Amino acid sequence: KQLEYLTGPNSIILARGEEWKTLRRRFNPGFATPNLMQLLPSILEKASLFVNHLNTLARTGEVFELQSYATDLTFDIIGHVVLDIDMDQPTEFMRVFRELIVTYSGEHLDLPWFCTPHVEWKRYRLHKRVRESLRAMVRNRHAEGSQDSSCILSMSLRDIETHTPELVGITCDQLTSFLFAGHDTTSTLMSWAFYELSRTPHALRAVRAELDDIFGPDIEPSTVHSKLIGPGGKKLIHRMSYVTAVIKETLRLWPPGTTSRMTEPGDGFTIQTPDGDLCVDGLMIYQLHSIIHRDTRAFGETADKFVPERWLHDTDKIPAGAWRPFERGPRNCIGQELATIEARILIALTARRFDFTKVGRGALVLDTAGNPSIDEFGQYSVASEMYMTRQVTSKPVDGMLMRVNI
Repeated sequence: KQLEYLTGPNSIILARGEEWKTLRRRFNPGFATPNLMQLLPSILEKASLFVNHLNTLARTGEVFELQSYATDLTFDIIGHVVLDIDMDQPTEFMRVFRELIVTYSGEHLDLPWFCTPHVEWKRYRLHKRVRESLRAMVRNRHAEGSQDSSCILSMSLRDIETHTPELVGITCDQLTSFLFAGHDTTSTLMSWAFYELSRTPHALRAVRAELDDIFGPDIEPSTVHSKLIGPGGKKLIHRMSYVTAVIKETLRLWPPGTTSRMTEPGDGFTIQTPDGDLCVDGLMIYQLHSIIHRDTRAFGETADKFVPERWLHDTDKIPAGAWRPFERGPRNCIGQELATIEARILIALTARRFDFTKVGRGALVLDTAGNPSIDEFGQYSVASEMYMTRQVTSKPVDGMLMRVNI
């Protein structure tokens, strides 16, 4: 209920039963891998802007929040994928939507509305303006026809002859949900991935070796861009097995979100526990991924360590339900393929050209000669541990302060 101004009342995130099934069927084609691959040139174009920012930051040597730059990038990508618009342009819709998201951060996040009525009123006003813009986009796209575009909005309007106010409203709810969730997960994933690679030298070497094997010795992002956009480029994305392992391990240690399910009172729903079955009907079941993903019974003594290799060998030893950043079953995340495609592309473009160095919390411990020390798990020792903070979803506590070098 608290997120309705952000996602709308009929969001696929909140829907249940037949309502959810109908929404999932309608929007599944837009998130299918073949359709996402048609959007590959646009994703690469947006990613190139991120590379340009890193080049500038490397020249100046300034400290920056990686999370902020990653968020700008993933906002641009999800805006094009969902709406076929350039969200890097200073439009009124973009400004208002970002302002709405900001109202969900800070110490007032969990307070009831009557404790912060000014925040509630601001959300209401911003939500109304976002909806007005989206309604106009939906009506215009339907009037123009949607056969020539592969964006999520156009795909969802195909075969719909008449748009009713109800249909427009439900469509707007899904668009805001996808814009929010679609940029948030990937930006957090990339911030943590670059951090873990910066403090795990053997993993960074393995990533670079794999990229050399796939794309050749030329590490220029423009070369990688050309090969990904050229013949056979789509197949190259799926050859990145170690990069994919890095992504899975990052999501295991630093899952950006979680989920909950409400069971109906009196339906006899039970869950299995070490002490036997437990009836939980009528209760809200909250799955805390950050605990599940670090269970030593599933991941052994390295449960708290960054070990991408665990996803390359003997994976059958890991219980199927132990890794669930996108959740499992029919209600798994509709955008998980987009998130992992984005992440693979970004790592392919940047991992060989740039070296990231953590600043402040999480910085490396250096000896008197200025060299880092490596622990028994192959990671550089750090002066203080990084952790997540919550801003609707989980994000790095300091925005992931970094310096970058070429």
